[in-house]
Amino acid sequence: MRQTSQRLRFSADNRALTSSILADNRNVFTAESCLRRALDALLDIGRHILAKGFAIGTTEYKEVAARLGETRVLSAEDAARLGIMAGYRNRLVHFYNEVSHEELYDICRTQLADIVAIASGCVLIRN
Repeated sequence: MRQTSQRLRFSADNRALTSSILADNRNVFTAESCLRRALDALLDIGRHILAKGFAIGTTEYKEVAARLGETRVLSAEDAARLGIMAGYRNRLVHFYNEVSHEELYDICRTQLADIVAIASGCVLIRN
């Protein structure tokens, strides 16, 4: 019972924090810009690895993810995750009006580990 009470209190605190963060548009715009730039950089690194390491040219970010998997630069799981990130990056750039502030906040709060994991793999390749 006590655990349930703690979870409910945490949930209420989390909702209050979310509302506080989303109330200031500067937070939302900063998060969107930083997330988009991180995804752009990650996908550009992937494109560079394909071009310089495998003589593979790509024009679409989703193709970068698929080709990194095909060449075994990334595991199939990581390539799939990068493909999802590429799709989200495209939504941020081309369909930005369809991305709600709450969705953006949730992704920044729960999905950043995916970006770090893929970026860590790219650092290992470089070294």
